[in-house]
Amino acid sequence: MADWTRRGFVGSLWGIAGATSLAGQQRSNMPAREMRTGQGSIKITDLRCAIIGRNPVIRIVTDQGISGYGQAESTKAYLKPMVLFYKNYILGEDPTNVERVMLKIRRLGAFKPWGSAVSAIEIALWDIAGQAAGVPVYKLLGGKVRDRVRIYNGGVRFPMNGQTPQDYAENMVKMKEAKEGFTLIKQAVGFHNPAMMRAAPNGWYDEPRTGAPHADRGLLTERGLEHIIACVEAMKKVLGKDIGLALDCGPGWTVKDAITFARALEPLHITWLEDLITGDYTPYPNADLFREVTQSTSIPIHTGEQIYLRENFKDLIEKQAVNIIGPDPVDVGGIAELKWIAEYADFHGIQIAPHGIFDGLIGLAAHVQMAATLPQNYIAFEYPLGQPEWWCEIVDGLPDPIVKRGFIDVWDRPGLGVTFNVQAAKSHLSDEDRHFFD
Repeated sequence: MADWTRRGFVGSLWGIAGATSLAGQQRSNMPAREMRTGQGSIKITDLRCAIIGRNPVIRIVTDQGISGYGQAESTKAYLKPMVLFYKNYILGEDPTNVERVMLKIRRLGAFKPWGSAVSAIEIALWDIAGQAAGVPVYKLLGGKVRDRVRIYNGGVRFPMNGQTPQDYAENMVKMKEAKEGFTLIKQAVGFHNPAMMRAAPNGWYDEPRTGAPHADRGLLTERGLEHIIACVEAMKKVLGKDIGLALDCGPGWTVKDAITFARALEPLHITWLEDLITGDYTPYPNADLFREVTQSTSIPIHTGEQIYLRENFKDLIEKQAVNIIGPDPVDVGGIAELKWIAEYADFHGIQIAPHGIFDGLIGLAAHVQMAATLPQNYIAFEYPLGQPEWWCEIVDGLPDPIVKRGFIDVWDRPGLGVTFNVQAAKSHLSDEDRHFFD
């Protein structure tokens, strides 16, 4: 005791008091079965995956009657066998020891799309841990920094009538009037928008790829560059100073075209330019090229949705290669992984705006719990929808409306705070997945 400082002693008292309070809260919220048997342990007994609508949904089953759920993007129904690959790695483990479980499987993932299976499992583990402790997941991640989280439009899109600047202006009028009240809107342009690129004949020095989806890339022509800039100017004129405009641009740009484009838009105060050099389904970040663009413009440069694990953000962050990173919690390795990356980015003066357009309603719940805990470099996350719309009928616990004036209030129910209406959800299961909820 004599060696303790006064601060250390008082801090220890606070720690003991906090632990005692949490222990009492955990005991009062233990599942009825656990309280009856007096058992403190909990073990994973099964890992299941069903395709519900278009989303792979992960269920981790335990011997204490608690199940945790995770969800992969609606574009990745092919992931089901990959999810089930991890079953033998996690059976018998205590799901509340999230990091111990993740050490067994994290090494077996990869850049988008293969990190999604690992990420969805991680989210389901946190769902169980929160339920077992009787607290929302954000409490287990360090507690709330904010009571509401900003989102940007993500899955909210309106059909385009054409590809002229006027068409983009009219589309922004609809976005501005959307019931969600967005304070930030992201629009695809450039190589991330094939329809826009093909609307300008000979827009770049190559030909559009045909057949299966393929990212076009190349040197822009003067005609192509001017068309993209004109469309952006038309959108920004509608949104004015009150609603931010971010641009999802690629990948596919040359460094010089990216710099020319960014400098041309500087008077418009664009919120960010995303994935100019690398991005979707590119298995490397190419930090040196991003850094050249970032140092050449005052517009924030953004990337990261395809990247798996903190190690692969190292160069982007330490080289100050971008101003904003955008990992997706269901691609990067999960919500705790994303929080670690956000904190490391904050230490280097880099902002974070997580990707998430296809993450679904379970993914949305994970985003909310995670975003509540992120440091003050957080901007907004990309708002996912339940697709098809009947998803909203099979998930309970979401607020109504979900979004108010561009923000989502953080809820306080245990775990992710959302549950399945099992009877309603069962009607949407295929024969192959009919035992998913049993």
